[in-house]
Amino acid sequence: MPRSPHDSGTTCRLHVSDEVRALAPGFGYLAVEAHGLTNGPSDEAGAALLDEAARRLAARLDGRAPQDDPHVAAWRAAYTAFGSKPSRTRNSAEALARRALADGGLPRINRLVDIYNAVSVAYLVPVGGEDLDRIQGGMRLVRATGDEPFVTAAGGAEAVEHPDAGEVVWCDDEGVTCRRWNWRQGVRTRLTEDSVSALFLLERMAPMTLDELAAAGAELARELRAACPDARIETGDIWTP
Repeated sequence: MPRSPHDSGTTCRLHVSDEVRALAPGFGYLAVEAHGLTNGPSDEAGAALLDEAARRLAARLDGRAPQDDPHVAAWRAAYTAFGSKPSRTRNSAEALARRALADGGLPRINRLVDIYNAVSVAYLVPVGGEDLDRIQGGMRLVRATGDEPFVTAAGGAEAVEHPDAGEVVWCDDEGVTCRRWNWRQGVRTRLTEDSVSALFLLERMAPMTLDELAAAGAELARELRAACPDARIETGDIWTP
């Protein structure tokens, strides 16, 4: 059953603002929390997951471009609604799908990121991973004032940017963790090879069904357990407005 916007079913407190709910009433998310993870460099198992995900994506699209998929089209409409140009700043699932279909294929980042990227591509759903030990307070999905700090990388060094006023962002008590909903993750909370605890967020727009979202979350949990047998994985309830 859907829960309140203050209750994700996991220990990290999550909140979706009224402004975001009004903007996209078809939005929903599933949180998967993991503790006792063992991350590391990309390996053959992760590469196989990414390659299989690309094959599943190609079968799903059957020759269509990613933006012609109804779920991606719904995300594009949501981006347009808060003033972003979806062809310039694509949601994370569409961006990964385009890379999966290109000659270079999907990037290899690290074991944990490769796992959630594979799920994102296979189900064409935005998935993000945050280092729980670096999150300050709870996570909030809000429309930005424009003053919030966002730590990113520029020219190999950390730099601080600010979102546009009205932009939909995920943030914690220290600042923005992901800009334009799920377009670009900040460096402060991203998963590194040293990460041991993580919060994964799978985000959907109607017409993606809640059953499809649950299936994506279940596959993510299975792959995390396979890669990290000693980890404790908790899957929350699906949240919808």
